Amino acid sequence: MHCARRHGFSKTTAMFIDIVAGLGVAGDAHAGTTVKHRSRVAVDPTQPNLRQVHLIASELLDEVNGLGFEVAPGALGENITTQGIDLIGLPRGTILAIGEVRLSVTGLRNPCSQIEKFSPGLLKLMVGKREDGTPLLRTGIMTIVLKGGSVRAGDAIEIALPAEPHIRLERV
Repeated sequence: MHCARRHGFSKTTAMFIDIVAGLGVAGDAHAGTTVKHRSRVAVDPTQPNLRQVHLIASELLDEVNGLGFEVAPGALGENITTQGIDLIGLPRGTILAIGEVRLSVTGLRNPCSQIEKFSPGLLKLMVGKREDGTPLLRTGIMTIVLKGGSVRAGDAIEIALPAEPHIRLERV
């Protein structure tokens, strides 16, 4: 579980986070109903925030750490670090249930240049290739909050796939 009150790259690890329906992680700089960004990039504040809660697989961290990087949970800006779930393989609209919390998967996190600033050479590892040759963004998934509540480290995550046909995740 990870949260940061100020816009920045990494988030502080906590034993639990409170997740608020329609907003995201309570007290997190990225929480809100509309898109906001700390950079000078113009963002349309009328657009819904499809990036309320960010999840990343611990297996990705293990992989890059095995290649000589030092990436701790929360270091890449995720709110929740998972284990044993193929996050980027989930279809759009998948519901993740963590206790009473319900998150709806909206898309893939776009790996940004901050990853390269964090650790030179790491950004290159965050983009793979799909079977059809298109880029595969590996830096986790983004979700919106359908139902809030508290999430604690070690809580189980249940997965409910949407009705078919499944729509593969794209960058949000």
